[in-house]
Amino acid sequence: MHAERVTNSNSTWTGMVPVDDTALAATDTGGPGRPVVYLNGQFASQAYWRRVVAELGGGYRHITYDMRARGRSRRSASAASFEAHVRDVDAVLAARGVHQPLVVGWSYGAAVAVHWANRHPDRALGVVLVDGAFPHDYPDAPPERVRRIWRRSRWVLPMLSRMGMAARMSAESHAQSNIELIEICAALGPLLDGATFPVRYVVATGANLGGGHDEMESARATLAPVLARNPNIKVSAKVASNHTKILNKDFRAVADAVRELAGTRRAPGRQSR
Repeated sequence: MHAERVTNSNSTWTGMVPVDDTALAATDTGGPGRPVVYLNGQFASQAYWRRVVAELGGGYRHITYDMRARGRSRRSASAASFEAHVRDVDAVLAARGVHQPLVVGWSYGAAVAVHWANRHPDRALGVVLVDGAFPHDYPDAPPERVRRIWRRSRWVLPMLSRMGMAARMSAESHAQSNIELIEICAALGPLLDGATFPVRYVVATGANLGGGHDEMESARATLAPVLARNPNIKVSAKVASNHTKILNKDFRAVADAVRELAGTRRAPGRQSR
């Protein structure tokens, strides 16, 4: 199977992008605006970006998609693999004929964004990292604890997947995805130090569903040395909302970070729902 190749379109396209053993549900608003690709939280769907997309409006070309076994995307044997999700960014961009996007990632998607941009520094126009991609090793989350938490949640995973809060995969696969992410985050320091593309962080201040306030603040604190070492990386905003609700409550801050990298300004008097 081959995905449709499109360089530009003035109308919104919604469909499936075939890749490996799955197909990714994607949406491309089209138009001549600067392309922005949005990378979801670990078990979230593309619906979480609706407020950011609405705030930025038609001056941008917005590309969202559901990761493997999330949202409306099909199941995949590699649904827990971080490497597969990094490769899928290329698959979606190629399917939509986009070469140089702005990349916006939240939580898990922030780590994916850093890895993708590091591999394609000539293609990344800029990267916005929303309360994620902190170079922290999460010492309070050893593998056995992670597996125990997901085993306890296995009965509610089908319901959570329908709510966009889990994937359509086993509790063990959820745990493995978390464990791998912890390892990925612990090794992010060199990638961030070597970033030659502009990076803007939007940082929350509260907890999340999987970790307490102190744990999250310890992770965020690891960003300070990175900022001191690499002038390409800056904090665009620190907002009051927590990790889980940041796209819902502080979508304007995320949109402003995109505008900052794109060199545009918010339209005067613009009102966002």
